[in-house]
Amino acid sequence: MNGADILVEMLIRMGTEYIFAYPGGCSMPLHQALRAQRDRIRTILPRHEQGGSFAAQAIARTTGRAGVCMATSGPGATNLVTGIADAKLDSVPLIAITGQVPQKFIGTDAFQETPMVEVCRSITKHHYLITDVRDVARIVKEAFYIATTGRPGPVLIDVPKDVQQAILTMDEIDFDPAFDLPGYQPDVRKAAPEQISQVLAAVRRSKRPMLYVGGGCIISESTEELREFALRTGIPVAMTVMGLGAFPGEHEQSVHMLGMHGTAYANYAVESSDLLLAFGVRFDDRVTGKLEEFAKHGKIVHIDVDPSEIHKNKEAHIPVNADLKKALVALNAAMTDADIPDITEWTAQIAEWKKMYPLSYRDSDTEILQQAAIEELYRQTKDLDTYITVGVGQHQMWAAQFYKFAKPRRWLSSSGLGTMGFGLPAAMGVQTQFPDALVIDIDGDGSFQMNIQELATLKCENLPVKTFLLNNQHLGMVTQWEDRFMDGRRAHTYLGPVDKPEALGDGDGSQPEETYPNFVKIAEGYGIKGRQVRTKAELPAAITEMINHDGPYLLDVLCVYQEHVLPMIPTGATVRDMILE
Repeated sequence: MNGADILVEMLIRMGTEYIFAYPGGCSMPLHQALRAQRDRIRTILPRHEQGGSFAAQAIARTTGRAGVCMATSGPGATNLVTGIADAKLDSVPLIAITGQVPQKFIGTDAFQETPMVEVCRSITKHHYLITDVRDVARIVKEAFYIATTGRPGPVLIDVPKDVQQAILTMDEIDFDPAFDLPGYQPDVRKAAPEQISQVLAAVRRSKRPMLYVGGGCIISESTEELREFALRTGIPVAMTVMGLGAFPGEHEQSVHMLGMHGTAYANYAVESSDLLLAFGVRFDDRVTGKLEEFAKHGKIVHIDVDPSEIHKNKEAHIPVNADLKKALVALNAAMTDADIPDITEWTAQIAEWKKMYPLSYRDSDTEILQQAAIEELYRQTKDLDTYITVGVGQHQMWAAQFYKFAKPRRWLSSSGLGTMGFGLPAAMGVQTQFPDALVIDIDGDGSFQMNIQELATLKCENLPVKTFLLNNQHLGMVTQWEDRFMDGRRAHTYLGPVDKPEALGDGDGSQPEETYPNFVKIAEGYGIKGRQVRTKAELPAAITEMINHDGPYLLDVLCVYQEHVLPMIPTGATVRDMILE
């Protein structure tokens, strides 16, 4: 077998069912190997390498297993960089395989040569340049282990073409090689009994406790343990954008999302808490705002598997570097009735905040407001175990606010890197993994065009993804900042023709008679059913048609462009500066 055959065989043995791969000169042997094993591993051809990387991420985000993508050398490889960086910031297990020029040409500026290990050194959990075909099997096995254990993340495998072509006899190949990673011990961290006692003592003494739950809860598969802990203690639950679905969004204890565009009541509750139980979070700036003012009146318990996160942004009074699932199991086992705090007054206060500051928006008889559109989509799909992906911008935050997730791994968002163009290829990946599920990409017209070419993949691979396009002809989030902080001066945030300023409307958010581009025609050009709606009355039936359509579908929803995502805490500000209207 040659090196390419060995690598593909190892992918299969590591449990890889799907790989998103775009071929080129330095990855052709790998594609030939994939072709030979097409009955054992399905190769999906994206129309851009970045799309493939986000689709592979979607496999990982919905299953917990490593997603796999592949590109050729040079520009193919660098097109994966954004997806790799995205996976690093959101702790997604991703195996990114890149072809490389033959070793004798490395360093000569050969055609399509790029030093991918150096390019990706700071955005991967680990990285390899394979120099000996005898190392292929071991490196693939190591890569999957590193990517999926501890705090998950992306691993790069750069494979020179001569290594792909080098041949070993079957006697020389070990498909279950031993490996030794003495500096990497992800499974030894567990909470000490005295730490569990400290946490329970803090809970017992608290009067205004809050759970602040992030993506680490979902990644560690500890949502059931979290729910048990929350229900037994009665402590309200606030979630980060990565943590949505960790606790049922419609449950009375949920205060939903906190942070810059979180609910007012979640932010007020965290601000006023005397105990903040921070589980699987990293105290990022979009949650904390002005860091020294965040949750400064209470005690902080921080549990996280990554020791580098402990005290990184916010000092914890009780730091616990441990696997969150194991810690929650220990907390639930050790908890007695005496540890349950009396928080009757506290929950009544939060209930009052919910009544005073609900998520709301203005009403319109004719116009389609993005918030109302998402609420209607939620109404029609909430009982269908739907998977939702999003791009980045206003639509992303409105989806996070108004679509309530009851289960984990049903919400896919580029949260740390905030990558426009994530939604469509991520939906493509989810639909690959779950062919019979309802998968909807809630997108904006700006984000959607970043990877619009993946419509071709949907059609050619028979992936019935639904695209719910909230089209306001603008880069909406940047427009919102222009309105709030720059006196409404538009600086390249209108996405229509520059010689048609009338398309901006007359200041009331109205849309032009003809929108640009014509997304319905584009979809039809790819062989996909499309429809545009402009009025509130049309929307419910159009959503029903989209959901029930047998195949991919694009619903172009014309929305006003001067709606703002509220609440909003300006960058570096505090809860006291929160904009509510």
